[in-house]
Amino acid sequence: MQHFDLIIVGGGLAGASLAVALRDTRLRIALVEHQPPVRPAGWDARIYAISPSNVEFLESIGAWKHLDAARMAPIRGMSVAGDAGGKLAFSAFDTGVSELGWILESSLMACELWESAKRQANLTIFCPARPEQLEFRHDAALLHLADGTVLSARLLVAADGRDSWVRRAAGLAAVNTPYGEKGLVANFACEKPHHGIAHQWFRDDGVLAYLPLPGNRISIVWSTPDEHADQLCALAPEILCDRVAEAGGHVLGKLELLTPAAAFALRLMRVPQTVAPRLALVGDAGHGIHPLSGHGINLGFQDARELAALLAATQPWHDIGDLRFLQRYQRARREETLLMQTTTDTLRRFFRASTPGLRPLRNIGLTLTDGLPFIKNALVRYALGAL
Repeated sequence: MQHFDLIIVGGGLAGASLAVALRDTRLRIALVEHQPPVRPAGWDARIYAISPSNVEFLESIGAWKHLDAARMAPIRGMSVAGDAGGKLAFSAFDTGVSELGWILESSLMACELWESAKRQANLTIFCPARPEQLEFRHDAALLHLADGTVLSARLLVAADGRDSWVRRAAGLAAVNTPYGEKGLVANFACEKPHHGIAHQWFRDDGVLAYLPLPGNRISIVWSTPDEHADQLCALAPEILCDRVAEAGGHVLGKLELLTPAAAFALRLMRVPQTVAPRLALVGDAGHGIHPLSGHGINLGFQDARELAALLAATQPWHDIGDLRFLQRYQRARREETLLMQTTTDTLRRFFRASTPGLRPLRNIGLTLTDGLPFIKNALVRYALGAL
């Protein structure tokens, strides 16, 4: 049996960032992952919008400065359109920041965090490795791997995604609400420059977002009913380009497909308890939200940041797996997570509802908000973690 202070199961963005954030601590850490991240040829279709507060977090752990600037695009503004003429626009300049956030590939961040973790003196990486059995004792968590290796630690962190094996093995409930929608993702070259503006349209067939990539390129996320998403995925590339350009009002002219379209099922996931004795959940293992806000990984990074700060402040005699200690982490993260889940779910339902008279009301609301700079800027600064 190999003994550690902390075991992190899952070496994705949340898990790897937690490990790297603890690089200067006395903690002995094990990171368990079934496969290392890889960079795809061309552009990664999995794109994230990173908030200013999480840029600061990645800077603080030494990862941001190593990311390839040529693969990243700043968000200079946002344009939101309702389904009946309502409009709302945000500007970095008007908000008092240099950019509203950054768009970059998931694999770009994942590979840099992984390389940082590999150089970390207080970290042992078990990869490829798969957990097979989990046991909790009064003073330790025991993790049995498929190859027969047994690890023990005072605290085990589940960072293994929405379908978390650890969460299920520990018996923590997750309440899933399927949306009956899929998120269609793809990257395109565009005829006209995007000028760093992110676009979002609330449409009858879902929510379409254009996210700026470096050069005249964009990534899209089209959250739409399952059947429509499947139909879009089955289209020939030229036809898909026409459909996406038309749905966006041809604001960027003609589009050319750079990556094949892919779709993933969308659901709201609430986890009432994200801690238990000897266990804490971070990232998608502890929550799931609709992608219209782009805040999924931002919540995960903030989970890692908060838990790392609490762990780094402990003394050798502190029991980091004690439930009372872990409840401090749960309390610290509950409000923001609940707010984001509720806000995105409410917006999604509000714009999908077909109640008579609701369509003009919601579009008037967008336009009125656009005319109230104080409220508008406060909203965007809070949403981006810039307050």
